[in-house]
Amino acid sequence: MEWFFRDKLFTSEMIEEYQGFIYEITDISTGMKYIGKKNFWSKKTLPPLKGKKRKRRSIIESDWKKYHGSSELVKQLLIEHGEDNFKREILRLCSTKGEMSYFETKTQLVLDVLLKPDEYYNSYVGARIHRNHVKHLTKK
Repeated sequence: MEWFFRDKLFTSEMIEEYQGFIYEITDISTGMKYIGKKNFWSKKTLPPLKGKKRKRRSIIESDWKKYHGSSELVKQLLIEHGEDNFKREILRLCSTKGEMSYFETKTQLVLDVLLKPDEYYNSYVGARIHRNHVKHLTKK
C-alpha cells in the first residue's frame, strides 16, 4: 500500500526539507476515515565510539512508508481486512513538528472528527502548540 499526495504516488525522493505530513486513511469498504500526522525522520542513538563517553545520535528516515496510523481500531481493521481495503493520502506536507501538530489539530477540528463517529475513526484530539511553533507561517 502506497502513500499518495495530490493523486500522485509519494516517494522518499519527494521528502526534501519536510519534517512530516498530515494524512488521511480511508477504509474503502465503509468510507470511514482517520486523520493523523507522521514524521519522515526519527532519531537513532548509537553507542559511544571506543574510548568516548557520549552516545552518538543520527537522524534516519522513519517507518512512514509502512505506517498505518496510531489508532488501535484502524490497526485491528487492517489486520482483519488487509492493506488493500485502505487508501492512504497525504493531505499536507509540514516543515516543523509544531506545524504538524497545528495542522493535524486544525484539520481534525474543521472536519469535526469527534462529532462524526459514523465518518471518522478518530476518538481523541489534542495538542499543545505555542505561537513560536508556527511563527514562520504568519503573514507579515
